[in-house]
Amino acid sequence: MKNIYSVSQVNAYIKSLMSEDYFLNQIYVRGEVSNCKYHPSGHIYFTLKDHQGAIGCVMFASARRGLAFAMREGMQVIIYGYVGVYERDGRYQLYAREIERVGEGELYREYEKLKRFLKQKGYFDKAHKKSIPRYARRIGIVTASSGAAIQDIINVSRRRDPGIQLILSPAKVQGEGAAASVAAAIRRLDQSGVDVMIVGRGGGSLEELWAFNEEAVARAVYECHTPVISAVGHETDVTLIDFVADMRAPTPSAAAELAVTDMTEIQKRIDDREESLRRQMIYKLDRYRQRLALCRLRLGHQSPRSRIDDYRQRLADHEITLREGMKRQLERCRQRLALYCERLGGLSPLKQLERGYSVVTDEVGRTISSVEQIRVDQDIHIRMTDGKLKARICGIEPEKTEQDK
Repeated sequence: MKNIYSVSQVNAYIKSLMSEDYFLNQIYVRGEVSNCKYHPSGHIYFTLKDHQGAIGCVMFASARRGLAFAMREGMQVIIYGYVGVYERDGRYQLYAREIERVGEGELYREYEKLKRFLKQKGYFDKAHKKSIPRYARRIGIVTASSGAAIQDIINVSRRRDPGIQLILSPAKVQGEGAAASVAAAIRRLDQSGVDVMIVGRGGGSLEELWAFNEEAVARAVYECHTPVISAVGHETDVTLIDFVADMRAPTPSAAAELAVTDMTEIQKRIDDREESLRRQMIYKLDRYRQRLALCRLRLGHQSPRSRIDDYRQRLADHEITLREGMKRQLERCRQRLALYCERLGGLSPLKQLERGYSVVTDEVGRTISSVEQIRVDQDIHIRMTDGKLKARICGIEPEKTEQDK
C-alpha cells in the first residue's frame, strides 16, 4: 500500500531535516542585496544574490536592533544566520541574525569615531544652523560635472523655476583626493555670493561616499557662510556632512526641491491674491459709491458752491503771487550769475592767452618766468590758446637794465 502524505507534512519533514543540520544552523553567507523591503512590522525582507544564484532572506524586528545601517539595493553584505523552511509556502530562506557590510567594519568604526569627535567640537549644534532662503535666485552646486546627480538637480530646478541661476563648482566626489576637492569647491562657491549651496552626489557604497565623511569636508561646511543643503546618496545613506549642513535632503533631486521655489505655486498664489483683491476692491467701490450718492443728496440741500468759488479765487491769487515772486527771484539770480561769470572771465588765464600771451614751462612743467631759469639747447613747452608748442633754446638775450647801459 502506498504512503500518501499531505503538502504540509512534506514541508514539515524537510524543515525538521534542515533544522537538524548543524551547517545550515550557523552559516555566513555573502552576496548582494536585492528587492529590499522594510515591512511596517519592523521586519526586513530581501534577496541575497551573486552572479549564479539567489536566496530569499528575512531579518525579524527582534534581530534588527543590532543593525547599524540601512539596507538598500546593490549593497554587498555578509549575513550570519540559519537556513530554514517557511512551511506555508514550502520555501526555504535565510533567516538573518546579524548583517555586516563587506569590508566596511573598519570604516564604520572610523565613521563613529569621527562623528563623536565632530559632535564634541560643536559641528552639529543647532545654534550654528542657518536658515535656507525662501526665494533663492543663485544656487551653487558642488558635485561631479557629469552624472545623474547634476542632471537631476538641473531638471528639477528648471522645472520649478526656469529663470533660476545654477552655478556648478565641479569636484571629485570619490577616490583619492576627493575630500580635498569637495572642500575646495565649497570654499570657492562660498566666495561667489550664491544664495544657497547644494553639496552631494548620487548613491554608492560606503567607500564611494567616504569623501563626505572626511573632517576636511565637514569643516568646510561648518565654516561656510552660505546656507548648505547636503544631498549625498540615496535616502538611506547618511554621511557626516548631513549632521553639519544646515539642512539634509534624502537625494539630490529632493535638495533641488528644497532650494528652488516652485514658481508655478507662487503664480497660483499671486493669482489667488489678485482675485481676492479684485473682489475686495469691487466691494469697497460699491460702498464708496453708496456714500458718494448720500453725500450728493446732502449737498443738494446745503450747497457749499459759493465757498468753493471763494477758495478757488484765493488759490488763483496765491498762484499769481507765487509766479511773480518766482520770476523776480529768478531774474535776480540770473543777474548775479552774469556778474560772477564776467568777473571770473576777467580772471581766467585763458583770457590772457587769447590776448597773445603764452605760458612757458620746462620739461617737468615748472613755469619759466626768467631767462636765468633756462639754458641753451634746453627743451621748453609753450602753452597757447589752441594748443602747445615744443621748442628748443637756441640763444639767450637777457634784458639790459639802466645800470648795464
